[in-house]
Amino acid sequence: MSFSPQFLDELRLRVGLADVVSKRVKLTRKGREHTGLCPFHKEKTPSFTVNEEKGFYHCFGCQAHGSVIDFVMETENLSFPEAVERLAGNAGMEVPRDTPEERERQRKRQSLVGVMEAAAAHFEQTLRLPEGKAALDYLRGRGLGDATIAKFRLGYAPDSRGRLRDTLSRDGATPEQMVAAGLLIAPDDGRDPYDRFRGRVMFPITDRRGQVIAFGGRILGDGEPKYLNSPETALFHKGRVLYALEHAAPAVREAGTVIVTEGYMDVIGLAQAGLNHAVAPLGTALTEDQITLLWRVAREPVLCFDGDAAGGRAAARAAERCLPLLKPGYGLRFATLPMGEDPDSLVEKGGPETMQRIIADAVPLSEVLWNIETGGRLPGTPEAKAALHQKLKDHARAIQDPTVRSHFSSGFNDRIWPKREKGRGARGAWTPNIHLGGNAGVAAHIDPEARRQQILLAVLINHPALYDDIGERLGTMDFFSPELDKLRQEVLNGLAGNPDLETGDLENHLKQCGFSDGLGVVLNESVYNHAFFARADSTLEQAQQGWEETFSQIKGEELGAEIREAEREFADNPTEEASQRLLVLKRQQMDAAAIEPGFVEHGTGTG
Repeated sequence: MSFSPQFLDELRLRVGLADVVSKRVKLTRKGREHTGLCPFHKEKTPSFTVNEEKGFYHCFGCQAHGSVIDFVMETENLSFPEAVERLAGNAGMEVPRDTPEERERQRKRQSLVGVMEAAAAHFEQTLRLPEGKAALDYLRGRGLGDATIAKFRLGYAPDSRGRLRDTLSRDGATPEQMVAAGLLIAPDDGRDPYDRFRGRVMFPITDRRGQVIAFGGRILGDGEPKYLNSPETALFHKGRVLYALEHAAPAVREAGTVIVTEGYMDVIGLAQAGLNHAVAPLGTALTEDQITLLWRVAREPVLCFDGDAAGGRAAARAAERCLPLLKPGYGLRFATLPMGEDPDSLVEKGGPETMQRIIADAVPLSEVLWNIETGGRLPGTPEAKAALHQKLKDHARAIQDPTVRSHFSSGFNDRIWPKREKGRGARGAWTPNIHLGGNAGVAAHIDPEARRQQILLAVLINHPALYDDIGERLGTMDFFSPELDKLRQEVLNGLAGNPDLETGDLENHLKQCGFSDGLGVVLNESVYNHAFFARADSTLEQAQQGWEETFSQIKGEELGAEIREAEREFADNPTEEASQRLLVLKRQQMDAAAIEPGFVEHGTGTG
């Protein structure tokens, strides 16, 4: 049985390599890769790596190497077709059958790739002809240089009903092929097909291989629609494609995130300014497939929509669509642009530094949902709080993963009804009056959970050699303080890029990134008096043991929060499913307490 390259590309896209491998190998995240003991030969020191971004595994010991399909073939003793069918079934994809009809369909599909490439070349050439001068002037007026125009293969479709049709016909393309590729429109009354794109600046849309599969066209002058995209074809399914992803992927790996904008010119304008890690959906709300595609290249994409009402609605739709897909370690962040600005206009006025600051200030999904429902202000009456609680509860219930759902529920509940409002700041705020020296007994009160999070960071900053052992688990956490969470992310980013950093070099890196105040909060006597093992002069063994105990306390409280939320859900709706969930959680708590004494519902109170 043979499979088309397009089907195999989509299969590899939908199936997570690390997810498949982790069912047989205990993987540890190390920078942008995962490592573990090779399943193909006996070893005591991990030499097996999984690079999900590039789509392959490799063992430096036995030289085993391959894709997710190869892994399933080797570990389950399956043939290539059997492995493809197994993976496709798990991903909910229908496997194309090797029939004469299917082979003919694939042959026609491949022929369309050649037609689209010829069309892209024609549009590029026309842009440089006298009739393309207005389009070229428009692009240069938007600040684009020749290198950027060439990189994105921008072009021009002349205002003619038959120019493209006649040009491609001379090269051997048939009207039927051009209609199938979305380049021509065939009237219902039997008249000759005519060019779809006329009088427009042209933006080629490519797949992950760089093959042109569709076009977007912007009208020059007046006319509707302002932007026109190719229709759905055998090559192009707009809900599964992100504009410029093949250009952005290398820069995404360098930046550690991906910027999601609304349109073509936003992506290109950011690239012209040196911000090459931007992509865009294709004129529709972000789809589930596109969110999954984004997570293949970055764990927390940053959505950066226009600073107007439409941009706000797009962000709200993306937030709600993302909820059922959330899983530990993966989410979305949202950057807020000034009113009336889009990424392209903002970077032109303020330069790339302005855009970088806005991206750095992006807020997590939970904060967006909170602001959508509250407008940033907590209701003052019990009735209004109850209504707010129901709305947020509905959002949390949309999350399929129970761990993530519990965190959202607990976070929302704590913000609506804070457990301790006296003697401490609001949850998630920086605490500026932390005691900086002397006796810990006279220190200002601080939330024990915030203290534990500070301890976890202090240990890693003072003992970077522990990164391989604790970095992945720290990377899956979500600190309630936005400032502390940003410091956590920068510590991990710095060590991921250079795991051999010493403490002094890491501190200098963090200060250069603007985290001097955060370091002052984390690396001080108030923290050390609660956790001697976090000091730089403690042994590596002491630091790791203390870190593990603190992490266990946090997980114990999180499990306790899950249980309390499950109890509330059971009280509201005493179904069999709710009862079973509560029972499973309590068993997990008993098992964890039996293994680690510090792993209890309410923690041990390090504050």
